[in-house]
Amino acid sequence: MSLSIKLICKKNKVRKDGSAPIFIQYCYSSEKRTLLKTDVSIPPSYWNRKSSRISKDLPIVYGKVEALEILLRDQLRKAEDLVLKAQHSGQDPIDFLKAHFHAGEVVETIEPKPVKEKDIFAHIEDYMESKSKVVKHVTITVIRSMSHHLKCYQEYLGKPITFDSIDIQFYEDFVYFLTHKIEMQRRKTPIIGLRINTIGKTIKYLKNFLLDRMRKKIIRFFDVSFLKVIQEDVDAIYLDWKEISRIYHLDLSEHTHLEKYRDLFVIGCLTGFRFSDYSELRPEEIRDGMLHVIQEKTKAMVVVPMRPEIQKILIGKYNMQMPQTNNPEFNRYIKEVAKLAGLDTPIKIVHKKGNQTIAEIRPKYAWVCSHTCRRSFCTNEYLESTPIDLIMAVSGHKTEKSFRRYVKATQVQKAMKIKDLWEKRDLL
Repeated sequence: MSLSIKLICKKNKVRKDGSAPIFIQYCYSSEKRTLLKTDVSIPPSYWNRKSSRISKDLPIVYGKVEALEILLRDQLRKAEDLVLKAQHSGQDPIDFLKAHFHAGEVVETIEPKPVKEKDIFAHIEDYMESKSKVVKHVTITVIRSMSHHLKCYQEYLGKPITFDSIDIQFYEDFVYFLTHKIEMQRRKTPIIGLRINTIGKTIKYLKNFLLDRMRKKIIRFFDVSFLKVIQEDVDAIYLDWKEISRIYHLDLSEHTHLEKYRDLFVIGCLTGFRFSDYSELRPEEIRDGMLHVIQEKTKAMVVVPMRPEIQKILIGKYNMQMPQTNNPEFNRYIKEVAKLAGLDTPIKIVHKKGNQTIAEIRPKYAWVCSHTCRRSFCTNEYLESTPIDLIMAVSGHKTEKSFRRYVKATQVQKAMKIKDLWEKRDLL
């Protein structure tokens, strides 16, 4: 049941010492509401209204943040239980709250099954089942990967991981394990350690899982702010228009099995879609020479003009019945296509592993994958000075900050401008 109940800190209630009490606000209706004073008071400037939490930099004179948060969550839970009890017994929730919240009595509630009846992985399975009704399949896949990483760590430790195990020391040790110890079994040559962004996703979804268990009162509230979601800017390639043209005009008469991968790749480069979108185009998505696609990831509608090359592929060649493939298969064969197109310039990609910087040098074709299409589209349009808001309307990026981090073309653009200036000068 969703309750209109939350913690607030009102600026107009500031005392002489600069602090203000934190209240529990319960709204029975738009006209009928009440405030219940908690046992916590802080300066309003240290209250985050968006997250309804105390700022981490609260001066110690007002108390330890973690202890205050536990106290607030306990009192909020008590208020929620009182509201539910009032509703179940047919009483007025506001009158019931006022009468019993500060009475010091123990509220009888229906307790959930003890956590010990299920291990943490059984709870993750329950979590995935509940989330599968409201999120995409790809999100469930990421949660399942998080669970797998956690199981690998449990095997490494040689003892069960429980909810009580998770503290800041667990976080530090777990990140170290994911960085330096875990072995990727799906590769022909085993690779030790995950990339920083993969580790960041694991921590992010572990944190979301724990918060879900707290909201459902399956486990006691505890501060999970120590679970830092680490990430690094991705150093990935893009193809310029000349390289995309070489792939588009590539003669594959002796490699006909590669045609569908080439064609899909070109469509991706000319639309900026994600693989899940450009590999599943359907006839009903064409209207008045435009592609009207609801993005699989965000469920947002994007509209993209169909360039002649797209019409030639989609309608002229396949009659909108695009050959089916999956992402791993596509990534394997598109590298062959890029190799045949002569994209063999050595490229160095740098990434971090713990406190080390790892540099890998491979031919350019070896770095090409399904995501290269989207990055190429955004970067090429950016370098052609297409307004960013128009590119974002197609790419689906929500903020310019995320778009710029994704494209990473600013330095390239500046270098090209410097190059143009130099070419106009008579230097030596």
